[in-house]
Amino acid sequence: MNRLDATRRLVAGLSDEAVVASLGHPAYDLYAAGDRPENFYTWGSMGVASSIGAGLAMAQPGRAVIVLDGDGSLLMNLGSLATIATCRPPNLTIVVWDNRQYGTTGGQSTATAHGTDLAAIARGAGIASAVTVATEEELAAAMAVTRRAPGPHVIVARVEESAPVAKPPLDCVFLKHRFMTALGTADATGGGPA
Repeated sequence: MNRLDATRRLVAGLSDEAVVASLGHPAYDLYAAGDRPENFYTWGSMGVASSIGAGLAMAQPGRAVIVLDGDGSLLMNLGSLATIATCRPPNLTIVVWDNRQYGTTGGQSTATAHGTDLAAIARGAGIASAVTVATEEELAAAMAVTRRAPGPHVIVARVEESAPVAKPPLDCVFLKHRFMTALGTADATGGGPA
């Protein structure tokens, strides 16, 4: 499966979940698959999508939170998996688009191209629900598990690279306020907590 098609399939099953996308191609594909106020696109923040998602899941325990991360980004912050395993937010799902390369910066190989197993690392950190999938059907089945059973969940989706077809706005302040408003955490002016 390619990453854009997999993202489109995932987005088609969303309702009010908050989605945090890692910088670069995961954010580009999420935007192309279906922009919505509940999407948070990160810019210039490689490695922190899983941490942002974990904090959001703990702050909003009644809302499902999905992180769309890249293999290269997660490799930069593997410690987040240990923190997530310790805090155990039951409403958190991390989907790692594993294309085995740093797609946004030129296609250099990541460690997953040489045998690193991110699902095994997640299980080793203490996240029991960590699987690797390779087809859209396997991805759909894994996502169905996240709706039935408490997490945290890690789904490593082996994907082929796909060229970006759109990019979200670069107006980070707008994106932040829109996201906070959609989640009910901003006052009427789009400022601080309500």
